[in-house]
Amino acid sequence: MPLTLSPPLNSVTLCSPSSSSPSRTQNSSRNCKLTHPWVRTTVGPRGPGGRVYCLSARPKRKASATGGEDDWGAEDLVRVLMRKFGGREPLVKTLDKYVRVVRTEHCFLLFEELGRTDKWTQCLEVFRWMQKQRWYVADNGVYSKLISVMGKKGQTRMAMWLFSEMRNSGCRPDTSVYNALITAHLHSSDKAKALAKALGYFGKMKGMERCKPNVVTYNILLRAFAQARNVEQVDALFKELHNSIVSPDKYTFNGVMDAYGKNGMIREMESVLSRMKSNQCKPDIITFNLLIDSYGKRQEFEKMEQVFKSLLRSKEKPTLPTFNSMIINYGKARLKDKAEHVFKRMRDMKYTPNHITYESLIVMYGFCNCVSKAQDIFDELINSGKDIKISTLKAMLDVYCMNGLPIEADKLFETARIAGVKPDSSTYKLLYRAYTKSQKKELVDKLLEYMDRDGIVPNKRFFLDALGTFGSLPASPESNSATSSSRPEATVRA
Repeated sequence: MPLTLSPPLNSVTLCSPSSSSPSRTQNSSRNCKLTHPWVRTTVGPRGPGGRVYCLSARPKRKASATGGEDDWGAEDLVRVLMRKFGGREPLVKTLDKYVRVVRTEHCFLLFEELGRTDKWTQCLEVFRWMQKQRWYVADNGVYSKLISVMGKKGQTRMAMWLFSEMRNSGCRPDTSVYNALITAHLHSSDKAKALAKALGYFGKMKGMERCKPNVVTYNILLRAFAQARNVEQVDALFKELHNSIVSPDKYTFNGVMDAYGKNGMIREMESVLSRMKSNQCKPDIITFNLLIDSYGKRQEFEKMEQVFKSLLRSKEKPTLPTFNSMIINYGKARLKDKAEHVFKRMRDMKYTPNHITYESLIVMYGFCNCVSKAQDIFDELINSGKDIKISTLKAMLDVYCMNGLPIEADKLFETARIAGVKPDSSTYKLLYRAYTKSQKKELVDKLLEYMDRDGIVPNKRFFLDALGTFGSLPASPESNSATSSSRPEATVRA
């Protein structure tokens, strides 16, 4: 369901650029409700931090019925199976009931659905059930799919076990299996180790005729090293691809341009764009979006706007990330009018904003010292009755912190915690940085107590990340050795 605000955000009046704190009516009060499971709002006096939050429950949706099994398509049958898996009946017993109609294509869809709902262990149950059926034939495609699912869930060891199981079953690995195995490793938390493993498999593939790297292999690696901002490795892979028999496609060029764009290497990015066009690869929406984002981050807004005009003239259509990127990059440059114009144009073109759009607007107003406008958007999202994501809460906390309002950030954070939110490490880093910079030692102490309860250990890496942005607080011996839940008071300078 699209998120609908009342009144729509494109009708808000502009705040004064010089206003650094919200203007409020002292005696006004409003009641707001929120269906997100962690917070419901009752807004009191409109002073900073005048919002009171309490817990609310999310309504459950009813499952729809389906027709008879003889008339079902593959997706219909999988929907029925997924619904029955959610009950008390064992998974294998359910599959046995439908053994007459379940085949390999249904199992593939089941792997995807179970993986999407974090039930990766049940994928293995389905796989074991498959192996017992008369129609089952060991196939690389089945193993590739399972390895891919395990990788997305961070189950690298299980992906490796499936790779060994595949070889033991008599299947010979091919390029698609190795591509799935590389992707599985790249989903692991240790990115440096994952990239090294990926290059190791890449080297093995070159020495096996059945497993020679294809364009998909190069695209996977180029994207991974682009995200790691390792431009040297991107250059090496792109050069190797150019000298090989493999032909690059639009995903290849997009991956290389993304790497250059993320590192602010605009000329190199434009050079790859020229090569892309000379190779008869037409830019797609991914190309337009990464160009718009790269130019926006470098504040080369004239080029960004030219790309947007080219996009409108092309066969491609803008997507929400197109507008979200322009809004946030205009906001970082304090170009509030331009950001608001982009949002209005998006609404005029009948696009429905998503939560990232509203988070971009909230942060944009924060950069422009319009805290009251950011608060209005946050309140309207709560009033809309739609789910509020924790990332939206973090965006509002960021606005308070960047505008020197740690007390307001603390109040919002505390009420969210009372309502059952379990913040991640990045949220704690954001607040720790703000509280320390504003020399609010009592807030730092309280924050560290919350971290203890949530099992987040404030080690050296935490403080380097939290304090490195403003550099006024060098790491002390206490913070360097903080590998337990002890509080590093020495890192807080009065």
